[in-house]
Amino acid sequence: MAVAGALLILVGAGSYVTGWMLSPYLYTAGAVLFAIPQLMARYEGKNIVIRRLRRQQIFGALLLMLTSVCMFTLHRNEWIVCLSVAAFLELYTAFRIPAELEKEKFN
Repeated sequence: MAVAGALLILVGAGSYVTGWMLSPYLYTAGAVLFAIPQLMARYEGKNIVIRRLRRQQIFGALLLMLTSVCMFTLHRNEWIVCLSVAAFLELYTAFRIPAELEKEKFN
């Protein structure tokens, strides 16, 4: 589900610059599909670093959905700032969480 959401985010954001009227709807569907697995995932451990990274990941997912609101309400390219911050957080946590889980497994 997350992969399909990521593809819809990419197509929606990429086609927005062409002025295609359905692109915000594609992006919104992708953001919701991408955010659902992240919001549903749980970490029950006590590692403070992983808990912080999970909060950052959830914040990134919420920013992805806020970007879709910006695409509908703001009629210039201000949504790109929100998307950039969300993408940075998602990319950062995508690499750091598995690394921290691996460290936790060996301790």
